[in-house]
Amino acid sequence: MLSPDAPLVLLQHGGLDNLSGKTGLAMLRYRQGPIVAVIDPAHAGADLQTLTGIARAVPVVADLAAALAFGPAVAAVGLAPSGGRLPREMRADVVAALRAGLNLASGLHSRLAADPEFAAIPLAPGQWIWDLRQEPAELEVAMARCAALPCRRLLAVGSDMAVGKMSACLELQRAAQRAGLDARFVGTGQAGILISGQGVALDAVRVDYAAGAVEAAVLAAAQGAGAEAWVLVEGQGSLAHPGSTATLPLMRGSQPTDLLLVHRAGQSHVRTRAGAVPVAIPPLPELIAACEAVAALGRPDGLRPRVRAIALNTALLDAAEAERQAQQISALTGLPALDPVRHGADALLAALLAAPATAG
Repeated sequence: MLSPDAPLVLLQHGGLDNLSGKTGLAMLRYRQGPIVAVIDPAHAGADLQTLTGIARAVPVVADLAAALAFGPAVAAVGLAPSGGRLPREMRADVVAALRAGLNLASGLHSRLAADPEFAAIPLAPGQWIWDLRQEPAELEVAMARCAALPCRRLLAVGSDMAVGKMSACLELQRAAQRAGLDARFVGTGQAGILISGQGVALDAVRVDYAAGAVEAAVLAAAQGAGAEAWVLVEGQGSLAHPGSTATLPLMRGSQPTDLLLVHRAGQSHVRTRAGAVPVAIPPLPELIAACEAVAALGRPDGLRPRVRAIALNTALLDAAEAERQAQQISALTGLPALDPVRHGADALLAALLAAPATAG
């Protein structure tokens, strides 16, 4: 629904310098289409690159009225607040955007199209509100159809939630495209879908149909893909997290040929709610073996996908410690391990290309 070339303004109120704004920050880093302005009253006038470290020249303005001067066609909610509800301080700019004729894209749990205040605003012909966190229509139970695809299918699996699975896939896609390869990305969360314009919001799908929804999204992305193509499937959750169920339908639906483990370097326990009993992340070789074993089940082809490399998140570490952690993890697992955001994904891509075209 969101075309790649649509000029976009990010509604980033209070989220330019913290994880509540991770959706918008990911779009600033990875969306190839134009982002013409960012709205964050707390940082209006600031230099975006200095504030975020993202090498993109986009003006930061105080409100929608100031953003209109830059010609946006779509306003996108860039926040991922706790509970998934639209922050009160953003409402005035949403109203202003709709009244100005802008389209609206949101990955929040709250449905903006059903909000009485927004629904009362008459939309112009062709104007739309896209609440992307919705279950797709006409879902089916998965039937392992992706196993018959000729292309390679990489699924990112994590040692925890929110460790950078989407970023790792998008960095790999960049590296593959620079190398002249056909690499396609399947978004499964709000940021990935907003960046790519398509995919499936997995956490909005009933459990019986979750694998089928992933299957349909991968089949759609893989149309016309040959044996040399790669379909990179954004992971969600973790087999190691007691509150996560997302990895299994991703494995069943995508029928991956290859796995990429994503891990925050130095993290020993999964992050859970305050007061929860601590849950340790298994030693990485054990977690790798578990992911490979589970991914080998429910397949018509009898293949056992392998973890080919480890994408590290070293954002909280200095350069020396990041390098030490990478070397230690590589020695422990026998796999290439590096931070694709910090160092680029060329070495991860090389490990994938060196692996056999059939899993095992």
